[in-house]
Amino acid sequence: MPEPSDVAPELMTLDELTRRVGMSVRNVRFYTTKGLVPPPVRRGRSGYYSTDHVSRLELVRELQAHGFTLSAIERYVARIPADASPETIALHRTLLAPWMAELPETVSRRELVRRAGRPLSADDLDTLNALGIVFPAKQGRYQVAVAHLPVGVALLDLGMPLDAALAAQDIFTGHGRQIAEELTELFRTKVWPAYKEGQTSPEQLRELVERFKPVSVAALVTAYESAVNETKRQQITRRTR
Repeated sequence: MPEPSDVAPELMTLDELTRRVGMSVRNVRFYTTKGLVPPPVRRGRSGYYSTDHVSRLELVRELQAHGFTLSAIERYVARIPADASPETIALHRTLLAPWMAELPETVSRRELVRRAGRPLSADDLDTLNALGIVFPAKQGRYQVAVAHLPVGVALLDLGMPLDAALAAQDIFTGHGRQIAEELTELFRTKVWPAYKEGQTSPEQLRELVERFKPVSVAALVTAYESAVNETKRQQITRRTR
């Protein structure tokens, strides 16, 4: 059996691969049998792995982190060409990255109450959940958008009705999904082709996506504020008539 040092530097053993991607040997072999990653590169009787295997395994892990089922992951990966470069696969991970300036923090119920500065009833937690601030997690813990928690508690203190928060959640979810679908289509039809044609490097495209996130959020806030002001003006005009 050839020693790893005798293999091309871009190739690695199964043990080296599992250490690099943080997966067990069993998981790597399972994903290989499912066709989510290609079989190892053969060198005599031994199998070795490349950066292509690394990038595809990292994509699978990213999809799992976003709650994709195995069948959904299989369908997603099946749409990626077999000869896609590690850079292209990394770009898929970039587009999957959460569009959040601050990731939620997981805390216990006691810590959540301490940070809120007041007791939180079941209805309070439901309202904060509807507002997108507090989400139940495993083992009685909660994921909290820490920066927004004081605003949510202030709304509770002002008597924000649960049914109003739930109705607002339905509005946010519906319009948010539509915006997400349209922006995804924009990247698919306008941005991605430019990269594929060689006009944009992988590094530039990754930076473009990252920089577009805060700009898009700010633009949505501005558009929402303008729309609210215009709606108010229209309502006042109708009433004065």
